Amino acid sequence: MNTSTDWFASWFDTNFYHILYKNRDHKEARLFMANLVAFLNLKKNDTILDLACGKGRHSLFLNSLGFNVTGADLSENSIKYASQFENETLKFVQHDMRIPFKNKYDAIFNLFTSFGYFENDNEDIQVLNNIKNGLKTSKSIAVIDFLNVQKAVANLVKEETIERDQITFNIKRLLKNGFIIKEIEVVTESEKYTYFERIKYLDLPKIIKYLETVGLTLQYTFGDYDLQKFDVNSSNRLILIISK
Repeated sequence: MNTSTDWFASWFDTNFYHILYKNRDHKEARLFMANLVAFLNLKKNDTILDLACGKGRHSLFLNSLGFNVTGADLSENSIKYASQFENETLKFVQHDMRIPFKNKYDAIFNLFTSFGYFENDNEDIQVLNNIKNGLKTSKSIAVIDFLNVQKAVANLVKEETIERDQITFNIKRLLKNGFIIKEIEVVTESEKYTYFERIKYLDLPKIIKYLETVGLTLQYTFGDYDLQKFDVNSSNRLILIISK
């Protein structure tokens, strides 16, 4: 099967992706971001980079809290959609996270498993280096919201079918060559397509090694969107609070 490194460049730019995931719990996501900004003690008008912002829904929410937000995403279609919401303190740019940022920020958020996409470890490390260089000062904070891979693999649903908007999504999951792979067969009335998602199996010790490589410091870990303590066996998320 073809699980190209740049699977995200094609999959995220399709309408099918947004249809499959349109029922995500956005209320929970907004609560998470509200919890984050309170914990981090961010101030009104602080600058935030929402890295891998998708269609900008969470950038919009952060902006509504009084922050100066830039949303960045690789998907041309997502940025085109998000740009309609721009204002003086909310901007959107198309950007590959492997490329250094032009500006520096008080906080950089990489949320909802938008990390670990790349085949080569050096590319993940390059992203972290860009995040480090994109932070204004040693007091600036980065947040990476990743999945708890140990629990995800232990509870892996190998096959399921989802019906949505008269489209059938046949989904298979497996762990292979250090990646959690999701094969998504999309069946419409007249066509059939296959896409992939590939998330690197990054546990906490490996991520810490990544951070040490670029000179970032792990300050806190949390295991859910209520910012409860991370537990490798029970937590759904691995949320990292990082500084340089």
